[in-house]
Amino acid sequence: MENNVLFSLLLTVFAGLSTGVGSVIALFAKRKNTKFLACSLGFSAGVMIYVSMIEIFGKARDYLTASDGMIGGEIFAVVFFFIGIVFIGLIDFFVPSAEGDIGSADGGKTLARMGVMTALAIGIHNFPEGLATFTSALKDPHLGIAIAVAIAIHNIPEGIATSAPIYFSTGSRRKAFYVSFLSGMTEPVGAILGYLALRPFFNDFVFGALFAFVAGIMVFISLEELLPMAREIEKSRVTIIGAVLGMLVMAISLLLFM
Repeated sequence: MENNVLFSLLLTVFAGLSTGVGSVIALFAKRKNTKFLACSLGFSAGVMIYVSMIEIFGKARDYLTASDGMIGGEIFAVVFFFIGIVFIGLIDFFVPSAEGDIGSADGGKTLARMGVMTALAIGIHNFPEGLATFTSALKDPHLGIAIAVAIAIHNIPEGIATSAPIYFSTGSRRKAFYVSFLSGMTEPVGAILGYLALRPFFNDFVFGALFAFVAGIMVFISLEELLPMAREIEKSRVTIIGAVLGMLVMAISLLLFM
C-alpha cells in the first residue's frame, strides 16, 4: 500500500510539473505560433475527453455496479458524473480565468495581474485534478498513468498562459517561471489533502464515485475552456485535427497499457 501511495504521489507531481514545461516553452519561444497553440489545446481536449468517456467513466460504472448492483451502479455513475461537472462549473464561475492577449506587450500592470490571476485560477482548478490522478493511480496504476499523461498534456498550455503575461510585463523569466511552477504544484497538495480526508472511507463505492466525478470535471474543462480557447486563437481546422489526434494517441496508449 505504501508503494502505491508513493507511486500515485509521484504521478501527481509529474502532472503538476508539466505546467513548468509550458512555462519554459512560453519563455523561450521566439514568436507566438497560433496554429501550434490551437492544435495543442485541441490535442489536450481530445486526450481528456477520450480518456474520460472511454476509460474513466467505464471504471466508475464497474466499481459502482460491483458495490450497488447493475441498475444502482449505472444511476450513481451518471449522477456523480454530472456532480463533477457542476462542481468544476461552480469553481469556474467564482474563480474565472483572466482573459487577454498573451502576446501583447502593452499595459504591463494589466498583463502582470492577468498572469497572477490566471495562476490563482489554475491553482484552484488543479486541486481536484491532483486528487483525480492520485486516487486513480492508487486503485489502478495503469489508469493512473493514463490520467496523469492526459492532465500533464492539458497543463502545458496552462503554463504558457500563466508565465507569458508575467514575463512580457516584468521581463523576468525567473519570476514568471516561479509563479507558473507554484500553480502546478497545487496538484500534489490537492492529492495529499484529498487522500488524508478520504482515506478512512475508501471502498468500491467511493472509488467509483470519484472516477465518475473526475470524468465530469475533465469533460467540462475540455468543452468549456480548452476547445473554445483554441477556436478563439485560431479559426482554422487545426483545433479539430488536434482533438482527433489527441483521441488517437490516448486510444493507442490505453491499448499499450492493457
